[in-house]
Amino acid sequence: MAKTVSIIGCGLIGRAWTIVFARAGLEVRVWDADPAALASAMDRLQETCVEAGEDPSILARVTIAADMQSALEGAEWVQENGPERIEIKRRIYADLDRLAAPDTILASSSSALVASQFAEGLDGRHRIIVAHPVNPPHVIPVVELCPSPDTAPEVMDRAEALMRDARQVPVRLSREIDGFVLNRLQAVLLAEALSLVEQGIVSPEGLDDTVCHGLGRRWTLLGPLATINLNAPGGVADYLDRYGPTMARLSDSAARGEAFTRKAGEITAAALPGSDRVAELSRSRDRKLAALDKFLKSLKEEK
Repeated sequence: MAKTVSIIGCGLIGRAWTIVFARAGLEVRVWDADPAALASAMDRLQETCVEAGEDPSILARVTIAADMQSALEGAEWVQENGPERIEIKRRIYADLDRLAAPDTILASSSSALVASQFAEGLDGRHRIIVAHPVNPPHVIPVVELCPSPDTAPEVMDRAEALMRDARQVPVRLSREIDGFVLNRLQAVLLAEALSLVEQGIVSPEGLDDTVCHGLGRRWTLLGPLATINLNAPGGVADYLDRYGPTMARLSDSAARGEAFTRKAGEITAAALPGSDRVAELSRSRDRKLAALDKFLKSLKEEK
């Protein structure tokens, strides 16, 4: 297991990653190009620990670095959390590739950019990957590991091992794809959700209830493929024989990109809590997710 990791960018995602690695027993060095973010980082980390029910003593393993080079010293893994802008990413990775030790893995939290877009032309492009978390990663453990065409297989092996050691759930992709896996799935479901709301077929509250108390409740324990395996006596093959034509018809008629309209947004926004409560509701969500995470881990320990 790695002993030291570097966090580049200590916004919301960077702080969550800091907690992930610190509670796993790693030494964590944190740096941000914004002096104000750096100055408040430890206080914000304390707040995040309290909100997530984490022991704040884990932060004894965290060091706030004065500059990027100091943050990278001795690091075996770098988790970069910079803005989703390609020109900024390219500058960051040019610096990381120049300053980090040759065998240090450089991983991006990017949710929109694939590694080949910012690793191209760098000597160390073989050690650059995307490690895309779900927000917030300290309470939602899945991490999509996506290589570029230049990423070395052993880098992916090390990345997967580190994430398992850090008690995350790595999902290893075989190649780059726009949106990775999670966002592609989310986009399809969200398109149909917005379309059903805009057509007046269901209210925003009813739509969310359908997922939260229906699909989502099953998917907390089993993914969609494992779910259909249990939804027919003969498993997946039997399910597809019985329901495949119906599901194909529904998917063929489902909404696509045209569903992301201003009207759908206005209808949904009018039914959901106002923007003035987003921060408060996000904190409440994270507390509940932390409690759910602990409960689900306890279920696994009972097996």
